[in-house]
Amino acid sequence: MMPKRLTDDQVRTYRKDGFVHPVRVISAADAADYRRRFEAYERKNGGWYELSKGQKLYLLQTWVAELASHAAMLDAVEDVLGPDIMVWGTSLFVKEARDQAFVSWHQDSTYWGLSKPDVVTAWIALSPATRASGCMKMIPGSHTWKQLPHRDTFDAKNLLTRGQEIEVEVDEADAVFLELQPGEASLHNIRTVHGSEPNRADDRRIGVAVRYIAPHVKQMSAEGDSAWLVRGEDRFGHFIHEAPPKADMDKAARAEHARIMALRQGVLYKNVKGKPAHL
Repeated sequence: MMPKRLTDDQVRTYRKDGFVHPVRVISAADAADYRRRFEAYERKNGGWYELSKGQKLYLLQTWVAELASHAAMLDAVEDVLGPDIMVWGTSLFVKEARDQAFVSWHQDSTYWGLSKPDVVTAWIALSPATRASGCMKMIPGSHTWKQLPHRDTFDAKNLLTRGQEIEVEVDEADAVFLELQPGEASLHNIRTVHGSEPNRADDRRIGVAVRYIAPHVKQMSAEGDSAWLVRGEDRFGHFIHEAPPKADMDKAARAEHARIMALRQGVLYKNVKGKPAHL
């Protein structure tokens, strides 16, 4: 079948390297509007992290639901994942200007509890993601590696949940830097080894990572996980079906968000003794 959004070369690149970029999914003007709505949400709620930890924000904020279900975004995901698509999660990655926050080398698949690597992360830029601002960097072909052992650092400057990092050496010379302009996205496989460096630029680096799964994938580490069917069919029933909020901070959506966040934290911190110091 002909790709809907990606070119044939981009699909081949994704299959070969485990990632592809840049993919234009919304206009720069729309990206600026989403950034405005995000920053308004921050101001109104005294920040975003304590409430949502950046996860499942599409259950709380209509702008994230709009972005995650945008037709152009889903067309690109369908080109590499197939016609049946569920949104399993979102994460916000915000690096303040001239901040030392970073993301260590890791694989997304490490602590998510999912049965198969049929999972695609779309990383959508709301501000410029450049080498100066700490864009993502990836190791081509690493999606073909097996699940690598990771260690938890809980480094206060590490934006990952557990500060996890792979326990093998990575040759930095092999890294490809995925620079994006506002409204552009990258796609990467759940097994692709990636990370990012601190923001040395004068503007915030704001990215929304949307985690798309094929419905045949299962949650292996907990009961009652949920996802949002955004295209196609769910012929498996492995996840409770979610619905986007009718309005920002909708009461029913907040209740569902609280339930699933409790479950997800149990999955992410499984086998961790005590409570991480930075939470």
